[in-house]
Amino acid sequence: MSHTNPQNLAAKTGLTILYHHRTRARDGQSVHIDEMIDALRAEGHTVIVVEPERVDAMASTIERRALPRFAYELAELAYSIVEYAKLVRAALRHRPDGFYQRANLYMLSGLWLARTFRLPYLLEVNAPLAVERGKFGGLSWPALARWSENAMWRGASRVLPVTGVLARFVTAAGVPLSHIRVVPNGVDCGKFVAMDAQKAKEALGLRAPLVLGFVGYVREWHGLEQVIDILASEPALKDAHLLIVGDGPAREPLEARARAAGVADRMTITGVVGRKDLPRYISAFDIALQPEVTEYASPLKLFEYMAMRRAIVAPATENIREVLEHGVDSVLFKKSDMAAFQQAILHLASDDGLRARLGDGAAAKIAAREMTWRGNARRAADMIVSLRRSN
Repeated sequence: MSHTNPQNLAAKTGLTILYHHRTRARDGQSVHIDEMIDALRAEGHTVIVVEPERVDAMASTIERRALPRFAYELAELAYSIVEYAKLVRAALRHRPDGFYQRANLYMLSGLWLARTFRLPYLLEVNAPLAVERGKFGGLSWPALARWSENAMWRGASRVLPVTGVLARFVTAAGVPLSHIRVVPNGVDCGKFVAMDAQKAKEALGLRAPLVLGFVGYVREWHGLEQVIDILASEPALKDAHLLIVGDGPAREPLEARARAAGVADRMTITGVVGRKDLPRYISAFDIALQPEVTEYASPLKLFEYMAMRRAIVAPATENIREVLEHGVDSVLFKKSDMAAFQQAILHLASDDGLRARLGDGAAAKIAAREMTWRGNARRAADMIVSLRRSN
């Protein structure tokens, strides 16, 4: 008996996939959502999206603070009933082949839907949210939060954590290894194409021979204050410029620190930049920075830096080493070691050839490992087909 390759079957037939998330904020999460939906559609699949109305990140934060914390968490749990009703209507109307959900805390709607309709259920996990919110935002109902998250993880057909580090949180919750597939973030290489670096600098009004760059929502834990201190203290970087592409709550403290250090004229914070404009800013980077990282995260910016052949400096944490290799496609340093971080920057700043080699190595890895949104979409479709065949 001949067996059809699941990837070929998915490509030939085209699937109907019900996609659900609860993300309100237009930030990095929203980028991941939109890119994955677009990639699934580009692969020839019909994607039915059930989602809330999205707002900017600051408005989303204000909404959360409008209710007492205990009431907000109970409302999150109760909202699963509303979501479930919406999902049932969509499932009855479109008869999907599979269900793809981005995990959130207190969200049981997908688990109920998959059981009701016996659907292959792929659950994308980007963080251990019960741990994360308990640590940073606080939880009024920590046991309930852990229970809801663990139930969701254990109930999925396949759990898709974005890093191997995060996968250990999932296995600790009782999910068998056979039900886990690590799927890192990706990039659309057709959108992130580099232009000439010198022309990119000129277009942005930058005259510095060396530009250190960072993309992202600017938070205190990103470690950008270290870069300001390095600019101010290192003679070899006296003509370098720091270009921060983004905005966020740490902007004013960073600007104050730059003024105090006497390097305000050597730092630019762009404010919010549209996704389509990011490549022209990243093209101006000589060195792309990831000063700090959450231990289980898969930073979007890394894949965009890699696709655009930027020379990357990043901490040598386990999750980063799942993607990057020191001396091949990046310079890695010991996390939270400012002296090592500074040395890594200086090493790259003094060697144009090394920067070019590392950039080429990073782009080659994106291609070789298919670390793209289209690649992730193919992997998801293959899993749905395989699960349907095994039922």
